[in-house]
Amino acid sequence: GIRGSPRLGYLVAHNLLLAHAKVWHLYNTSFRPTQGGQVSIALSSHWINPRRMTDHSIKECQKSLDFVLGWFAKPIFIDGDYPESMKNNLSSLLPDFTESEKKFIKGTADFFALSFGPTLSFQLLDPHMKFRQLESPSLRQLLSWIDLEYNHPQIFIVENGWFVSGTTKRDDAKYMYYLKKFIMETLKAIKLDGVDVIGYTAWSLMDGFEWHRGYSIRRGLFYVDFLSQEKTLLPKSSALFYQKLIEKNGFPPLPENQPLEGTFPCDFAWGIVDNYIQVDTTLSQFTDLNVYLWDVHHSKRLIKVDGVVTKKRKSYCVDFAAIQPQITLLQEMHVTHFRFSLDWALILPLGNQSQVNHTILQYYRCMVSELVRVNITPVVALWQPVAPNQGLPRLLARQGAWENPYTALAFAEYARLCFQELGHHVKLWITMNEPYTRNMTYSAGHNLLKAHALAWHVYNEKFRHAQNGKISIALQADWIEPACPFSQKDKEVAERVLEFDIGWLAEPIFGSGDYPWVMRDWLNQRNNFHLPYITEDEKKLIQGTFDFLALSHYTTILVDSEKEDPIKYNDYLEVQEMTDITWLNSPSQVAVVPWGLRKVLNWLKFKYGDLPMYIISNGIDDGLHAEDDQLRVYYMQNYINEALK
Repeated sequence: GIRGSPRLGYLVAHNLLLAHAKVWHLYNTSFRPTQGGQVSIALSSHWINPRRMTDHSIKECQKSLDFVLGWFAKPIFIDGDYPESMKNNLSSLLPDFTESEKKFIKGTADFFALSFGPTLSFQLLDPHMKFRQLESPSLRQLLSWIDLEYNHPQIFIVENGWFVSGTTKRDDAKYMYYLKKFIMETLKAIKLDGVDVIGYTAWSLMDGFEWHRGYSIRRGLFYVDFLSQEKTLLPKSSALFYQKLIEKNGFPPLPENQPLEGTFPCDFAWGIVDNYIQVDTTLSQFTDLNVYLWDVHHSKRLIKVDGVVTKKRKSYCVDFAAIQPQITLLQEMHVTHFRFSLDWALILPLGNQSQVNHTILQYYRCMVSELVRVNITPVVALWQPVAPNQGLPRLLARQGAWENPYTALAFAEYARLCFQELGHHVKLWITMNEPYTRNMTYSAGHNLLKAHALAWHVYNEKFRHAQNGKISIALQADWIEPACPFSQKDKEVAERVLEFDIGWLAEPIFGSGDYPWVMRDWLNQRNNFHLPYITEDEKKLIQGTFDFLALSHYTTILVDSEKEDPIKYNDYLEVQEMTDITWLNSPSQVAVVPWGLRKVLNWLKFKYGDLPMYIISNGIDDGLHAEDDQLRVYYMQNYINEALK
């Protein structure tokens, strides 16, 4: 930077503007007639959003852009003078242009050359220049602002890109997705906003010394090993991406992303899920058996008649006032199936049949019978991991939860009770709904598998013949996509995460009867021997304990082999999780990636064969938009279309 008087920096900029204008006039007068070229000045800028949507914040944003980009752009592209906000705030620090200098500077650019990137635009920006507003890497908004502010100039993006850590080698997924975002925003500015952008330049060709960051970051499309003698240039994932993008001249529509028109099979199941129905056992009828007289003349009170009671009335499902409104809503939706989970802790407070909550069982019995009455198939999950106590009875949770092998035996007895009490109306059972593998120990997962298998065998041997239902487990199956499609390492990482996330519980049940070899091999390489071995007897117990494959799917996660963000880096699996910043996100930052559903369905089919599959849960949050939930509508339309494909 410039050291010395506070006025010195502004004086240098003043002379730079005059120098630029002299060069432009030199070219315009002496060389343009014969060479036919164009001349401009490359200006760097950030983008800024108002901290609050107030007039003051918006004016401060304008001031921030004036002090950075407008400092040079306004004299050249508008009137030859500095922005009014600078003149008002800097007073004597800012030199004055004479009238002749203004005329000399004004119009000395044949196009608007813009630089927008992390170093010049953001990291070197004086914090005071933000005027307490919020920086944003939104190139599209900046392009639109330049278009409006400077009379619709032709804009050439002469420098743009992002950066990765200095330790990152060739799989620079973070840089690649920022490049994709910036180019996509440029295309939107052209096509949707009418901005006249005539070119785009990515920074930079190769890794090098990056200003004040030195070699701590990399911004090149080609990798350089600074410690090697040869300094060989090797293309990164970002280079391959940029090359393909230029070949296609942008983002042409892909056939696989086009919606498919058609109808589902006639017997296709359309359902709604409510993980835990709100159990309200309040009866809608009087339950007091006493007889009363109403003293209408004096006290106006009910007076109990001693020694007289009515005959005890048989309870009916209509007594539960909360059930019918739910049934009515489901009927209005024309669904064929409704899935919900039972509350193990409510049914068996002590974890065994020494204390059974018959009122709760009666409520559930009424719920499923009323569903059947209106031709809606109940799909009932016996357990799902929720707070408190992981959805377990308190006593079992205190005794070690799924770490304790006894919990599996208790689950089998609980399942037997549910089959006995509800099975005449329930024909689709889920033993466990979405056991979350990422925070589960290997011993807990082992016992959970045995619990599922024991419950399946109880149904298969004791109830299937009479009740003729089906039973399986529902696994969470979000898709894992390699962050760099050109990287074999990322493909291996993605497969590893899929096996740990899905295969851990799926392979013993739907596949070989044992844990995935990828898991075992990875853990053994790291001297982790906590994954139990499935004995032959356990294999016979667990393998094949399904009648269908049930999955929950919500989103897609990108994984990279290079460590970039320590917060999202999984040291255990040596994998960096990330997202494509061009993807649509929900308010809770869940990515909307419809094609991920189709990919996971095909992966499961490839792994475990052509099994009947139920997408048992799929959806997204939509913030506070209670009625106008456009994001959820978009999500459902596109995810269901991927299932149809």
